[in-house]
Amino acid sequence: MKRLFIMCAALLFAASNMISGNLLSLKDVAGKTFAAEYLSAVSPMSDGDCYAMISKDGKRIIKYSYKTGKQVSVLFDVNNTVGEKIDKLENYIMSPDGKKMLVQTNSKKIYRRSYTADYYIYNIADRKLEKLSDNGQQQSPVWSPDGMKVAFVRDNNIYLVKLLYGNSESQVTKDGKRNEVINGVPDWVYEEEFGFNSALTFNADGSMLCWIRFDEKDVPTYSLQMFKGLEPEMTEYSEYPGLYSYKYPKAGQKNSTVSVLSYDIQSRQTRTMQLQMDKDGYIPRIKATSDPQKIIVYTMNRHQDQLCLYGANPRSTVCKLLIKESVPKYVKEEAMANILISSNHILMPSDRNGYMQLYLYNMNGQLLRKVTDGQYDVTDVYGYDEQTGATYYQAAGKNPMNREVYVTYKNGKTECLTSRDGWNIAVFSADYKYFVNQWSDRNTPYEYGIFNNSGKETVSLITNSELKKTLAEYDLPSKEFFSFKTSEGVQLNGVMIKPANFDASKKYPVIMWQYSGPGSQQVVNSWNIGSMGQGALLDQYLVQQGFILVCVDGRGTGARGADFEKCTYLKIGDLESKDQVETAIYLGSLPYVDKNNIGIWGWSFGGFNTLMSMSEGRKVFKAGVAVAPPTDWRFYDTVYTERYMRTPKENPSGYDVNPIKRAANLHGELLICQGLADDNVHPQNVFEYTEALVQADKDFKMNVYTNRNHSIYGGNTRNHIYRQIAQFFIKNLK
Repeated sequence: MKRLFIMCAALLFAASNMISGNLLSLKDVAGKTFAAEYLSAVSPMSDGDCYAMISKDGKRIIKYSYKTGKQVSVLFDVNNTVGEKIDKLENYIMSPDGKKMLVQTNSKKIYRRSYTADYYIYNIADRKLEKLSDNGQQQSPVWSPDGMKVAFVRDNNIYLVKLLYGNSESQVTKDGKRNEVINGVPDWVYEEEFGFNSALTFNADGSMLCWIRFDEKDVPTYSLQMFKGLEPEMTEYSEYPGLYSYKYPKAGQKNSTVSVLSYDIQSRQTRTMQLQMDKDGYIPRIKATSDPQKIIVYTMNRHQDQLCLYGANPRSTVCKLLIKESVPKYVKEEAMANILISSNHILMPSDRNGYMQLYLYNMNGQLLRKVTDGQYDVTDVYGYDEQTGATYYQAAGKNPMNREVYVTYKNGKTECLTSRDGWNIAVFSADYKYFVNQWSDRNTPYEYGIFNNSGKETVSLITNSELKKTLAEYDLPSKEFFSFKTSEGVQLNGVMIKPANFDASKKYPVIMWQYSGPGSQQVVNSWNIGSMGQGALLDQYLVQQGFILVCVDGRGTGARGADFEKCTYLKIGDLESKDQVETAIYLGSLPYVDKNNIGIWGWSFGGFNTLMSMSEGRKVFKAGVAVAPPTDWRFYDTVYTERYMRTPKENPSGYDVNPIKRAANLHGELLICQGLADDNVHPQNVFEYTEALVQADKDFKMNVYTNRNHSIYGGNTRNHIYRQIAQFFIKNLK
């Protein structure tokens, strides 16, 4: 009896240690309880002294001083306008001269980056608010350089509004038609994989409009089945489901035929640019320059290992090749997206020498110098100062897990402008004298401050003190970095979260999360760390259930140079799954890990690699969860898939390394989650995969989410899917 009393007392003591802080709930994790405070829509003003930002209540746009961090004036207030009235503010676009803005409200999402909205023209001086158009919502509006014209897209056609003529609206194109022709905004695959939502620009003097035209008539159509559902409820499908059909080019299939057009606003003449490009090539960007006779058009070949920049004359239509970037395997999408075109120079990121570095060209395409020269990757470009020749950028200069803000001067000298280890993101003033910096690390929520261009913090803006107080009540354990070598001698970086009452003499079950896609990173010294970001709060919830949580970035992930990232070329999923299996084997060798109870999960590419890892052949995973997983790259889109795999015809053996082919090798309990309205990774992937599992006589569980897209959210959905994941692991690993 005495021994039983001692045992009970010990258990009570252990339990009291476990709950010394508050316990996380999934509803709080899925909701806004732990939402960090942000600076919203920071926009540098053209004067160089100030920046604009949306207020915390979302009702005003406020002008702040870079020098003092203090409010200078209220630029816009929903409760203080002349003319039109709106209830809420969602975003804004400043005019180039800073005297007007387009105010955005009532947005309706289309895909990941696209939406329509009601835009209003707002004159800051007299507070006059006017509708941009009375004829329906608008998409992707752009200002002319003089701020006197606005162009936008509606129903795949371009419209022009002239402010000097009573906001008169005219139609520029008339051939736009759903699922046939798109003018001025990208089609689905361009938007998703080239990362932009506008393909429309004025030239430098505002006399011409230039845009990319997408002819998608011959692109195959994919249809998603839609139901009545709830949150929101679509009553038109109350009895019979409907179809949402759109153009989606799968690997090896036909893409949109693209061209660049110009429109002379005075003569109303439309011309087609004489671009020299492959018939099946891409036009992933169109940019204005400071020269009215030149716009920059980007082209890529279908293999995406060549990127060309052309100077195109919108009047003569003559196009001159300025820069031809050719690198082994593929040009990274981020490299293309981070090209900076200033008034007299083109700043181009390239990994041509093994690491992403910066190269400076003049506007005629002549290489002037290599700006950076390090054994690290530049990860973002902030600006080039034409006056001083200084270049400002972000890089993983210390190690792959961190990000710093740097300046490299014209003489080649480089300085780091941020001193704290962690993740730094900058927004520079127009004259580069100041920048707003967002900093966080894996254990600390975001902090914002203003720095001068010598790297000194002059003003503290946000510390997220309230969130820090809230988190302190939960006694959450720290996230610890580690590294190890695989059996192939590859050094991998990881992060581990142990329970708050960790006892090294015990053996704990482990849940591994990962994404593993090309160029991605999950092991980061940032508050964005975690399977669902937010300081790994979902993962911390699982830690409170008695698990150790681990993430390892395997081969193919980012910020470790081109060789490490591109070694998965033509064989996506092979090395990535091997590295997750090697991680499980390494963890199983640790004295405090229960090697018989290790699970793995991931979303999207992470779901794909979960399935690949569970069927790799070495039976190290007892359970896994795959959310919205691709299961055969033949089902995924051209741009992403062919960038890393070429076409199925060119690389059939590479495409055959997939979860469907490996279905008979699946080992461990499996839960699959899929949104039925996923326009990105189609339900076809899991339907074909589960059929393969059935025929291989493999058991699995599956949750479907009605009318949900790739993000699987809305109403109670996110809380529900979190609970399914947590309960599945609790049931199968403990």
